[in-house]
Amino acid sequence: MAGKSSSAEKRHRQSEERRIRNKAVKSSVRTSVKKFVVSAQKKEVDEAAAALKDMIKKIDSAARKGIIKKNAAARKKSRMQRLFNSVKVAQ
Repeated sequence: MAGKSSSAEKRHRQSEERRIRNKAVKSSVRTSVKKFVVSAQKKEVDEAAAALKDMIKKIDSAARKGIIKKNAAARKKSRMQRLFNSVKVAQ
């Protein structure tokens, strides 16, 4: 690539690696959320509790790394906890 400085090429490589890593973490969070929601809708309290714990761990990890914002993480956790509580009460 003529005209690009070596530092710009390195920056591009780094940002691409970060983008792929961040995408994997976000995907993992989405998968864990879906797993929790499905088990909550089936009213499987024990399975939902385990899925909730795993999901919260993944959301906190993503928020700590700055992949999702702190308030977005708090909002997701709050909504999922409310869903879990409603399932637990209905039991």
